[in-house]
Amino acid sequence: MFDSLSTDASSVVDRICAASRAENRAAGARLTAIGELDLLRLRECGERESWVSDTWDAISAEVAAALNISQALASSYLNYSRAMRNRLPRVGAALVAGDISYSTFQTIVYRTDLITDADVMAAVDAELAAKVWRWPSMTRGRLSASVDRVVARADRDAVRRAREQLADREFSLWDAGNGLTELFGRLATPDAHVVDARLNALAHSVCEEDPRTAKQRRADALAALATGAHRLPCRCGQPTCPAATTPVPSPVVIHIVANQSTVAGTSPEPAAIIGTDALIPAELVAQLAGSARMRPLVHPGDAPPERGYVPSRALADFVRCRDLTCRFPGCDRPAVEADLDHTIPYSQGGHTHAANLKCLCRLHHLIKTFWGWRDQQLPDGTVIWTSPSGRTHVTTPGSALLFPDLCAPTGEADPRPQPDHCADGLVMMPRRQRTRAQNRGDYITVERQRNRQARQTASAATQLTPQGSSPDGEPPPF
Repeated sequence: MFDSLSTDASSVVDRICAASRAENRAAGARLTAIGELDLLRLRECGERESWVSDTWDAISAEVAAALNISQALASSYLNYSRAMRNRLPRVGAALVAGDISYSTFQTIVYRTDLITDADVMAAVDAELAAKVWRWPSMTRGRLSASVDRVVARADRDAVRRAREQLADREFSLWDAGNGLTELFGRLATPDAHVVDARLNALAHSVCEEDPRTAKQRRADALAALATGAHRLPCRCGQPTCPAATTPVPSPVVIHIVANQSTVAGTSPEPAAIIGTDALIPAELVAQLAGSARMRPLVHPGDAPPERGYVPSRALADFVRCRDLTCRFPGCDRPAVEADLDHTIPYSQGGHTHAANLKCLCRLHHLIKTFWGWRDQQLPDGTVIWTSPSGRTHVTTPGSALLFPDLCAPTGEADPRPQPDHCADGLVMMPRRQRTRAQNRGDYITVERQRNRQARQTASAATQLTPQGSSPDGEPPPF
């Protein structure tokens, strides 16, 4: 309860407004700082645009670790930072000053993304910067329409259109956290993840020339799955599509980690699906145990290092179940899809041993190898990371909370120095077939062509429509 003698409503609202402006300024300052790191790394390394793990990935990884966020969110921050620096500096200045919110800036970046002419972009930036802070409070939909009006007057081919709702079709699921997963309805979580994995397998059964996005292929794969198809029909249009000769996707397998007492039905402790946040109730685990293929998991204890580079199946299973996910800061890619990385490289005398092995997804494996990160692994699986800028980050195994016995210390691996960079191994970096710039350029070209065709079609329909009636085509967005 507020003290009416010392606090009145006006001063409270003033504090709310001040806090909101401070939040806006902080968001702008964050993008500005990310932009400074971006320029620093670009001066050091260039874009490395032909690398599979390019400079964009390296910067995103560094930001993700520093802010304890996902790689995807850090990549989004980098995208908006570059937009503020290169395309919308005046609108960005309004964000830095606290005059607009971060969500408003995001909307403006997206709605102006198809403008390709630098002079047109500068004019739109100036007009939006002059108007946006004076616009009244509005929903995101109304804000989008207002931005679209400005864009349309400058470049009609760059207007975002409602057609994109069709392009965004997808099949999605959400773990409810109680053993069930929402799937436009409800399924037992293991069944839902089987469906999810099967859709991914079918979506990857087409060739590289298929024009659909990954989300669209997943959506179309649901229909293929319902009809019992073994692969998703490719839409590349080639008479000799290479997808026709590729093997049929293999059966789907999901990996669940559980205590033996849970499997036996004598413990209420839940199980976990590797690589997800889903917990499986004990009673469901006991039911699944009747038909599932089970493998015992053995803690290596003080076992000596294994001979050779590739770990045995038993050691690999232990490391994946101990880690559950990629061990890079902020990454939650499933351990079953990750590489098993020797913390001390095998070529430098590092052992194939539980205390020297951890799970890294391919992206972060490449970032560790080629982008100047250092890592130290402790016997309990804890990994201490040092970023290229010298910051320290610590990640613990995913099983630490659910299955702490898996984090019991193993015998220590011999510590050996690691190089700062892998400059002598640059020839080993996988190369991209297409750069980010090429993909973005193609995307913008296609979207602008579709806008132009839609406008021409609507114009032709209007000319053929009797006066006073409305064409059946797409209405203008404003």
